[in-house]
Amino acid sequence: MKIATFNANGIRAAAKKGFWQWVLDHEIDILGVQETKIQENQINPVEYEKIGYHNYWDFAEKKGYSGVATFTKIKPVSVEYGMGMDIYDREGRVLRTDFENFTLINVYIPSGTSGEHRHKFKLQFLHDFEEYINQIKKHQENVIVIGDYNIVHQRIDIHNPDRKDNPSGYRPDERAWLDKWFHSGFYDAFRLKYPEKQEFSWWSYRAGARPRNKGWRIDYISVTEGLKDKIIDVIPYKDPVFSDHCPVVMEIDV
Repeated sequence: MKIATFNANGIRAAAKKGFWQWVLDHEIDILGVQETKIQENQINPVEYEKIGYHNYWDFAEKKGYSGVATFTKIKPVSVEYGMGMDIYDREGRVLRTDFENFTLINVYIPSGTSGEHRHKFKLQFLHDFEEYINQIKKHQENVIVIGDYNIVHQRIDIHNPDRKDNPSGYRPDERAWLDKWFHSGFYDAFRLKYPEKQEFSWWSYRAGARPRNKGWRIDYISVTEGLKDKIIDVIPYKDPVFSDHCPVVMEIDV
C-alpha cells in the first residue's frame, strides 16, 4: 500500500500543474492533502470518485485558508472531522479515517510565522493534539499520522542548522515537542529507512531556494510500533513541482 502526504498550498493550483496525473501514475492508495484552500461549494466529490478515490474534506471557515482532505481507494470504516475543539476545528486541521487494520490521521499543524500569538496557539495545539492522539491510541494499536507538522526535528532536517534568528518551525520548544513525540511510541517513517540521509520537503519561494536545495523537512509520516517493521520505503518526490512542498510517499505492507 502507498500512503502519501502533501501540502498543496492550494489544491486547485496543484491540480493545474498536473498533480492528479502524478497521483495516478504513482498508484497512491491513500493521500492526505493539507492547505487545500478551498470551500465546500467549490468541490465536486464525484470528480475524485471517477478517478477511484473516496474523498473526505475538513474545511476552514476562512476562505482560501488551511483545510485538509483525505483521498482513499479503500473506503474507511469511519471518518471523523476535527478534534472536537472549535478553536482548532474552525481552521480545518485534522481529519481521521479508520480502516480495518489501522487509523490514519491527516494533520496540518499551525504555523507560528505570523507572530508570537500564533506561536503560542501552535504550542497549545501541539499539546491538545497529543492528548487527542493519546486517546485514540488507547483503542487503536496501529496509528499513522501524516501531514505538515511545520517543525524541523533534527539538524539534518534543515539546510542551515546553525542559523541564529530562531524562526518559527525551528524554535527549541517546537523541536522539543517533536523529539518527545518520536519518543512516545511514534516513529519517523523516513528516518527508520534513512537514518543519515538529508532530504527536504519544503523550500521557500524566495531566491531560488529549491534549485539550490535549500530546504526544510517538515512533512512527516509517523507510525506506531506495530507498523514500523512493515515499512518498505519512504520517498520525498522533489520533482515535478506542484507547490512549495513536495509529496512524501510511504510504501507499507498493511
